[in-house]
Amino acid sequence: MKLKRNFYHRDDVVLIARELLGKYLFTNFNNKLTGGIITETEAYIGLTDRASHSFGGKRTARNEHMYADPGTAYVYICYGIHHLFNVVTNKKDIPDAVLIRAVHPTHGIETILKRRGMKELKKNISGGPGTVGVALGINKIHSGIDLLSDKIWIEDKKLIVDPKKVTVSKRIGVESAGEAAHYPYRFVLKVN
Repeated sequence: MKLKRNFYHRDDVVLIARELLGKYLFTNFNNKLTGGIITETEAYIGLTDRASHSFGGKRTARNEHMYADPGTAYVYICYGIHHLFNVVTNKKDIPDAVLIRAVHPTHGIETILKRRGMKELKKNISGGPGTVGVALGINKIHSGIDLLSDKIWIEDKKLIVDPKKVTVSKRIGVESAGEAAHYPYRFVLKVN
């Protein structure tokens, strides 16, 4: 079942990041359905988190979709090449978001392999935020899409997440965020 708006419309982005583990992220572009189990996330508390693009109320053309309604896609380009997919949470004008860092492919494997230029599934096929975008065909033009649409959405297929298989740690690549660099806002689910 596709997640409803009320899943995203909550004020605890850290809890939402954890609860997204085990959910399925899908895309359907040009009649090519691809998707997989979300296995790694990071939470960003918009206004008070120095690691967030919207820290202190910063509002730019790049991060404008962080201020959109909950359940909106926020996609930005990192290092000039990687299109990173985020889920906007909380409520309109409160720019909290969850970065989807990894997905375990389950649907559209042939399309995913083709997009990644690979001949067989390997652990790194969508094991980082940049490869998630490539594998699922997500790029900057998809920023602002409603996650209740038929282009990008997240489903709850009732996969039971064993808390013993979830690792919590500091986020990756935010070392310049001072104390916020050490917040335990990264969640990783081990899947077979």
